[in-house]
Amino acid sequence: MTFWNRRKSLDALAGQHPHHGLHRTLGWPHLVAMGVGAIVGTGIYTLTGIGAGLAGPGVILSFAIAGLVCACAALAYAELATLIPAAGSAYTYSYAVLGEGLAWIVGWSLILEYTVVCSAVAVGWSGYMAGFLDWLGLPLSPALLAGPHGGGIINLPAVLISLAVAGLLMLGTRESATVNFALVLVKLAALALFIVLALPAFDPDRFQPFMPYGFASVDAEGVKRGVMPAAALIFFAFYGFDAISTAAEEARDPGRDLKIGIIGSMLICTLLYMLVAAAGLGAVPFAEMAASSEPLAFVLKSLDHPLAANLIAWAAILALPTVILVFMYGQSRIFFVMGRDGLLPSALARINSRTGTPTLVTGVTGVVVAVIAGLLPLKEIAELANAGTLVAFVAVGTCLLVLRRREPARPRLFRAPAAWLIGPLAIAGCLYLFVSLPTATIVRFLIWNVVGLAVYLAYSARASHLNAR
Repeated sequence: MTFWNRRKSLDALAGQHPHHGLHRTLGWPHLVAMGVGAIVGTGIYTLTGIGAGLAGPGVILSFAIAGLVCACAALAYAELATLIPAAGSAYTYSYAVLGEGLAWIVGWSLILEYTVVCSAVAVGWSGYMAGFLDWLGLPLSPALLAGPHGGGIINLPAVLISLAVAGLLMLGTRESATVNFALVLVKLAALALFIVLALPAFDPDRFQPFMPYGFASVDAEGVKRGVMPAAALIFFAFYGFDAISTAAEEARDPGRDLKIGIIGSMLICTLLYMLVAAAGLGAVPFAEMAASSEPLAFVLKSLDHPLAANLIAWAAILALPTVILVFMYGQSRIFFVMGRDGLLPSALARINSRTGTPTLVTGVTGVVVAVIAGLLPLKEIAELANAGTLVAFVAVGTCLLVLRRREPARPRLFRAPAAWLIGPLAIAGCLYLFVSLPTATIVRFLIWNVVGLAVYLAYSARASHLNAR
């Protein structure tokens, strides 16, 4: 099938699209803030507790493993993002290096990743909002705090925050990035406060046994437990830097700004995650932490810091939407680029002349995110998002190695160190994390891609702009 192997030219990607181009309005501080805003979110505020339930204190090792895999992927992303400074992230890199068929699979997986991430964070935000409203004496009905799977009707706060963030993105990229920057500062201040208050209560005995469920996947009561199953879930807590690469066409100096944004945000967040997890797990028994929908606030309440606990919840309410904002931004850009390439309807590539943003696709994304967030539980959403991301990371690691072999002399503004080590590590690590996901999640992901392949064969392969060449 010749259409399966069609590739976009690297030189053509270096040029811009005069009628379908995005405005260059973002500097490296905006991109670092986007990365931190995307990475530090539901993963640390909410999934720390769920991960502790799967691995016990060994969840710290789970964080380290997931962080190492993401660090390798981040270095690969940094090289490719500066080499191919075009919107579309792993989808665009795959289109230029691996061919249209694999690029479609990656793009279809990214659609799943970004949409589901936004929904998962909206559900996590809803848990903190519910706790905050209780504190104010304005409790919401349980039926309005969970979808049918959780015994409710709809998660109303999750729906409302999804639509609100979509509205903000439709106003403009720079405006959204400025709001994100301010809220990221709030988020970092809240986590610093948590560490300062929780560390004095650190008890090393709480880390015995360190891995109560073992290292590899272990079936216990029908659930995969252990360090690796926890790593496969809280992997969700680390990615977000890949969303920065979707901003390549909107960075003022892609060669400088993208590498600072991707690598800088990963370094900041990895250190922060390890400190927060150690402080929380050393302060309270992991089983108690795992039972809470707002684990960081729960830790502070247990330590008799009710005011600080409410401040943490308040900060989460303010700052978790930054994660939704960055991933919804990335989602809209993936739709935009696939529409511009003809693989999806061209209407998705229309730019609003006043705001310089793809407002139609942003609005559609907001509605889809709201529906998923309103009806599905957090754990299932996060695991499904991870499946899509792991596939994208495998593709990026592969693209790095193929280009190093195919075009070794092409100028690179950033060269990933030890490419033949970090590339295979990123690929192997992501594949191992993928098979550590629950079987039901893997099946759902495969079903999603079977549907995607049918869409590609029925529509995209013929509508592709490369089909006419």
